[in-house]
Amino acid sequence: MLKTIRHPWKLLNNPTVRGSLWTLGSYGLTSGLRFGSNLILTRLLVPEFFGLMALASTLKIGLELLSDLGTQQSVIQSAQGEDEEFRNTAWTVEAIRGIALWLCCLLATVPMARFYDDPRLLILIPVVGLTTVFGGFASNSTAILSRRLQLGLYHVFDLLIYLFSLAVILIASWVHPTVWALAIGSVLGSFVEMIGSHFLIPGFRNRFCWNRDALDSMVSFGRGIFLATALMFLADQADRLILGKILSLEVLGIYTIAFSIATLPRELLKTLSHRVLFPTASRSAEQSRSELRLKVRRQRWLILLPAAIVIALITCFGDFAVRALYDDRYLDAAWMLPTLSCGIWFSALFYTMSPNLLAIGKPIYLAHGNFARLFVVVFGLWGGYQVGGLLGAIIGISLSDCLAYAALYYGLFKERFMLVSQDIQSTLIYIALLAGMLFVRWGIGAGSPLDGILQSRL
Repeated sequence: MLKTIRHPWKLLNNPTVRGSLWTLGSYGLTSGLRFGSNLILTRLLVPEFFGLMALASTLKIGLELLSDLGTQQSVIQSAQGEDEEFRNTAWTVEAIRGIALWLCCLLATVPMARFYDDPRLLILIPVVGLTTVFGGFASNSTAILSRRLQLGLYHVFDLLIYLFSLAVILIASWVHPTVWALAIGSVLGSFVEMIGSHFLIPGFRNRFCWNRDALDSMVSFGRGIFLATALMFLADQADRLILGKILSLEVLGIYTIAFSIATLPRELLKTLSHRVLFPTASRSAEQSRSELRLKVRRQRWLILLPAAIVIALITCFGDFAVRALYDDRYLDAAWMLPTLSCGIWFSALFYTMSPNLLAIGKPIYLAHGNFARLFVVVFGLWGGYQVGGLLGAIIGISLSDCLAYAALYYGLFKERFMLVSQDIQSTLIYIALLAGMLFVRWGIGAGSPLDGILQSRL
């Protein structure tokens, strides 16, 4: 499975390993801070505010992903990525897009407020939407750092921005406990990130530029990115958009808490995929498929085995953390969490293979997987809700990752990238870990992670 390494410390000379360690450390620290701050915020703010902010953020993120032209990915993937005119053209496109996105937020404000019958969205959406303008004018120095796999500086900067935003949210929630505390922290954090990004690399400056050849290259690569990210957004956010309509904002807020914990492994895998695996694969894209498969196989074991342990732990014991750390208003998140966690394993398989298809210029295959996931989320959620209420809806959502990876297999087959034996072996390991942990739980008399369904108030 894995070759014995005589001198493990020598792995630190590998930029991919260093980048992965920085990503893991940064994500772990950020997740810990996010979890701790959520505990504080759930005591300062009512669940309704989290549901309301989720709606405004979902619209903003949706517009961003539905208009993703792949400029950042182009800077990382293209051989001309560090050419001054190429990267400045990419920055110019992003700046124009940021302004256009904010105008789209303004246009969508009234329909959203009427659809959800909440006038607070009339002001909340335009304010939260300002982050699209700040994001558009942020330097693409972060893409250059990713391209070079210089992720230490990238993650330190990311962490500092997060700490600033978090501090603003906590102070504002304590002084003025309304939904605006959440909004102002997001907006100010985005503004500071925009300013700071222009000082990350000494001597690196962005200016307005319009190079036709560079633009054509980005458009050619970005077609598949556009479709893949648009479908990824719809798959990631459709659950909250639909649940926000059929359930109360209070229940949506409780679901958001459970979802944010359950999908921590998926978000980490997604971060590793974009920031480490994709730049690494782009460097090796010219190698033969057999060489690439061998290289990918070794790298995947280093990710899949820890992922299997973490996902199994969250599925089997995550409800303990919810009951211990959150008050009674959020008690139903305890049974939602393991239900949502069950299917996250297939995200590990998906996000450890998708960067390779992206690196060889085939992002359209990612769109296939995201479309399959969207299909299951929408129809599984709606059908599940009709049959089994909220529990049925959440079961439908949890099945989405499975079909996404099954659809991605078409692209892996076409490009001769399949690693079937590794997928089967790692999945069996995950199932064995899950069964073992459940056996331990039953053995100590703690029952099942889903026992809370019987006491559910929803």
